[in-house]
Amino acid sequence: MAVNPTRMNLINIRKSSKLALKGHDLLKRKREALVLEFFSMLKESTSDREKLYQMLQSAYKTTVIASTFAGDFELEQASLYVGDASEVRVGVKNVMGVKIPEIEDVQKQKKPQAFFQMSTAVSDVSDAFAGVKEMIIDTAKREQSLRRLILEIDRVKRRVNALEYILIPKLNREGAYISFRLDEMERDTFSALKHVKKKIERQNA
Repeated sequence: MAVNPTRMNLINIRKSSKLALKGHDLLKRKREALVLEFFSMLKESTSDREKLYQMLQSAYKTTVIASTFAGDFELEQASLYVGDASEVRVGVKNVMGVKIPEIEDVQKQKKPQAFFQMSTAVSDVSDAFAGVKEMIIDTAKREQSLRRLILEIDRVKRRVNALEYILIPKLNREGAYISFRLDEMERDTFSALKHVKKKIERQNA
């Protein structure tokens, strides 16, 4: 074993081992907290998906109703005045050391400003799809957060395993080896001193 069996090395190894154990415990706690956060967010994400699907179904039904009452021509005319999708702002927030994306609509979608008075049915279509857009942004934000959490959980897991199965056992082996060698040297020294003492006693006699 390529380690010098000195008391200073033994002290340093014991300090390193103690620090590694502390880090191992902290990382395990972090991993557990991240896993809990992941399952909580996964439940919310599943709920978001279901809600988004229901909102889309409702929006398409609203479109069919508007087509029936107002006619396809009015719907097509209203669609001509719908502007491009507004921009979204992507930011980052820190959750337990994990960078979670924050996505928000820069400007809430406005109803199309047409040169004619839209019927209530057509206006309902606009409102329905505006709600769908907001729900898509919320769903995307949560699913991106889930992906980041998965990556962080995997990273923390690898560090925990490295400490548990590689570094801590290595430090324990080195500490045990140095302790054994120091004890062995101490016995050899004691035996040599005892031999010298007897030799001196014989010479004095």
